[in-house]
Amino acid sequence: MQFIFYNKCSTCQKAKKWLEANGISVQERPIKEENPTAEELKKWHAMSGLPLKKFFNTSGLLYKSMNLKDKLKEMSEEEQYQLLASDGMLVKRPLLVGDDFILIGFKEEQWNEKLK
Repeated sequence: MQFIFYNKCSTCQKAKKWLEANGISVQERPIKEENPTAEELKKWHAMSGLPLKKFFNTSGLLYKSMNLKDKLKEMSEEEQYQLLASDGMLVKRPLLVGDDFILIGFKEEQWNEKLK
């Protein structure tokens, strides 16, 4: 499993502690240094069954400064994938990617269901 995170993100730190406490080994990938590609995002989006908007870090400064709340409505999915792939700070985190699933953000209940 791949754990995609941002070191300075408190939610990512909580998720990392949870993984360690539950003895779940993961391959760590810092999102700022190794941003997901558009191809990865397409695959994960398909696996998730969620709206693409859920992949955006809507509380992030970059999202707000780019006024994406309004712009996303007019963008195609392809444009949104390219935008997400352009900067890891736009992507909601942490991401936990397994062979056949993806968890977006850290909701302990959801992680418990999927991983225990």
